[in-house]
Amino acid sequence: MTALPRNVPASTDLHDVRWLRSSYSTGANNCVETARPRSGPWAGLLAVRDSKATAGPALLFSPESWAGFVATLR
Repeated sequence: MTALPRNVPASTDLHDVRWLRSSYSTGANNCVETARPRSGPWAGLLAVRDSKATAGPALLFSPESWAGFVATLR
């Protein structure tokens, strides 16, 4: 079994994704954006990037890991 990648050095390497920002975000760009790659080695994972550095790296999470993280925040 191959380990899942944990990050992408440049989020621009994730092609054909739609980055989403929380509806609670303000115009100050102090938030994160998420996307779900549908193809390539990142398919099925959740990508998270800093909204201030849209060409910067993206962290990758399994859907279960992300759901657990969000549940812990609540």
